[in-house]
Amino acid sequence: MKTVIRSAFAIAALSLSTINLQAQDILNYVDPNIGTAHSRWFFYTPAAVPYGMAKLAPSTNGHYGNPSGWEAVGYDTRHNSIEGFVHFHEWQVGGVSIMPATGELKVNPGELEKPGSGYRSHFDRKNQVAQPGYYKVLLDDYNITAELTATKHVGFHRYTFPKNDRSRIIFDIGNTQGESGAVRDAGVKMTDATHFEGYVVTYPKYVKKYDPDGEVRMYFYGEVSKVPLSVGSFNAEGIQENSKEGKGKGAGIFLNYKTQANEAIELKVGLSYTSIVNAKNNLIAEASRLTFDKAKQQAQATWRAELGKMVVQTTNRDDKVKFYTGLFHALLGRGIASDVNGSFPRHDGTAGRLPKDKQGRFSYNFYNTDAIWGAYWNLTQLWALSYPSHYNDYVHTELEIYKERGWFGDGIANSNFVSGVGTNMVGLAIAGAYQVGIRDYDVNLAYKAIRANELSGKDRKEGSGKMDVEAFLKYGYSPYVDKDSPDSVGAHFSASHTLEYSFSAFAAAQMAKKLGKTDDYNLLIKNSNGWRYLYDKDQKLIHPKRADGTFIGKFDPTEAWRGFQEGNAIQYTFFVPQNPKGLIDAMGKDEFNTRLNDIFATSEKDGFSGGKTINAFAGIKSLYNHGNQPCLHESWLFNFSGKPWYTQKWTRAICNEFYGVEPIHGYGYGQDEDQGQLGSWYVMASLGLFDVKGFSDLRPIVELSSPVFANANIALGNGKKLIIQALNNSKSNVYIQSVTFNGKPLNNCWLYRDELMKGGKLVFKMGSKPNEAWGVKVPPPSVQ
Repeated sequence: MKTVIRSAFAIAALSLSTINLQAQDILNYVDPNIGTAHSRWFFYTPAAVPYGMAKLAPSTNGHYGNPSGWEAVGYDTRHNSIEGFVHFHEWQVGGVSIMPATGELKVNPGELEKPGSGYRSHFDRKNQVAQPGYYKVLLDDYNITAELTATKHVGFHRYTFPKNDRSRIIFDIGNTQGESGAVRDAGVKMTDATHFEGYVVTYPKYVKKYDPDGEVRMYFYGEVSKVPLSVGSFNAEGIQENSKEGKGKGAGIFLNYKTQANEAIELKVGLSYTSIVNAKNNLIAEASRLTFDKAKQQAQATWRAELGKMVVQTTNRDDKVKFYTGLFHALLGRGIASDVNGSFPRHDGTAGRLPKDKQGRFSYNFYNTDAIWGAYWNLTQLWALSYPSHYNDYVHTELEIYKERGWFGDGIANSNFVSGVGTNMVGLAIAGAYQVGIRDYDVNLAYKAIRANELSGKDRKEGSGKMDVEAFLKYGYSPYVDKDSPDSVGAHFSASHTLEYSFSAFAAAQMAKKLGKTDDYNLLIKNSNGWRYLYDKDQKLIHPKRADGTFIGKFDPTEAWRGFQEGNAIQYTFFVPQNPKGLIDAMGKDEFNTRLNDIFATSEKDGFSGGKTINAFAGIKSLYNHGNQPCLHESWLFNFSGKPWYTQKWTRAICNEFYGVEPIHGYGYGQDEDQGQLGSWYVMASLGLFDVKGFSDLRPIVELSSPVFANANIALGNGKKLIIQALNNSKSNVYIQSVTFNGKPLNNCWLYRDELMKGGKLVFKMGSKPNEAWGVKVPPPSVQ
């Protein structure tokens, strides 16, 4: 079935991208430089293909690493020098930097604010080009033009040198890169006149903390187009001239050349997480006959096809740039960790092997991935709509992790657990995949793993999250404990854990019901009401509670990090997506609508997050924080509370104001984009489609809101086509007056997803004032 889906998908993509190209190149609407202030290690990788392993990018400060393992590092639009071009960019994974230079030999990158102190070079952004699949920059200190592109597993470099008798290419292999953490071992050597190979073994901060017996291994094999005059090596102990191999911490080599004016030297670098042999195989399979220009052409054709599955039309260029840049980040996101021969890295250091289908092809890809926390409100919905093969790959990856480790892993780096969130919503994401018909895997195994994720704490590994699940099962909620208390009796982030466990229990319950497991359903649906234990009827807020049943004292609803992970009580009180009606009834409909509307009105003044403070956590003390995951469904809750025009107003306002088209104001101001999550939210919201439950219902729905675009032509993942039109649409006409679907009036502010996926035409008629009679008679179902 997957082959059929992929084939239909490819045909639809081809036709759509061809139509779009006839109008204007879709790549012109992607700006990778948007949001590059305070961006994380994996955010800025223009020279890559969708979900590739080879993600090449310039680094301005990658060798500094970061103290906590997750902070912004790598490329920052506020920096003015480049220290190298790095190949591996994933969550907790970074390595293999290459830098061209001329003049005096230097083998360390030097200080950010002191170009000349190392081999780094000044650059001017007017001489920089960043596009999907391609990057180019002039290195001012050397007058060298650097260009990058990639296939799925191979990085391509082209360095155009000036006339110089002391030109060189530096391979900096044994030093920290981005989120890599400490380098345990490294090596690089020339194997003949033009071929090189090597490896680097790192110990990232989150592996050290959550999976301490693990490590991340990266391998490479490549070729250079010109034989060097000589080769030298270096490591932490110093430089060795006329040496073709560098080993140990700080390992590297340098290739010396005499170049003519405008002489180009090219490199191809095959990558792997399993072995040098597989890195070589990856290079041969994908790049043996490719020139740099052909690789660039191929990479950009891939991007046109994938981005072209969604064609939007508007007279507002900025909106189109936001849309396609968001879609670009969503498709760049997670990265393949398996090789062309199906090998993938296991936690124990061995290589697993993917199975083949009846046609002899590998059935899925294995990914490295940031945590799925919050992705059910953006990324998985986008996957389910038009990119189901990625969703399928994700499910299979987690099942491979479960088979080896005994637990799901929320964040994965070469099969190591690297999620610090601690709640593990993987089961919900897989249950959502099942409910939308993505079932090309062992469903019984998947359910077994989902059930254990919700109901078992025995021998649980810290990195798999839910360490307080037994306490949650015992009390019906996770009790609040101080930071130095063991998770087995509760958690410091007990309230947010309770809310998230309640949501994931609901998703597991729906899958149990679909599979006819009545006893499991009854238990899990009971657990989905855990939030009720923490609902403070007096304050009408979620209030952390101790094991003795008392609410914690000195309670400040705006205080973050006390009872709530990356948020506060104001934000998390609305985290009952599995049963909005239950929360609305508990709070009172008038109180619910007034309070939530006031929250958005106040938050708008701060750009729906942390204002202009450039920090990923700037908004966690605010009333609403679009810059992080826990709040992303809140603007859609008015559809459940009888005032869908507020959903229309605020989703459109967030699209207009939180999202920008500048390097600093891209996703808020320096907010946490998390491998395509905020970009995916914009894509879904701007189309006017969303589900607060992440498709975890027994029969999933799609909520409707105000589309940004006059027209959208979407290739659905089942091979059908959906056209969305917004008549009389404008910046002021944000309110839905009426809707038709395939010519028939649609009076609800929602419809069942299986109906939408039949394709056809969804037509909105827009106006400047709310139509308070539309969409209010039958609210979306809260519990199925």
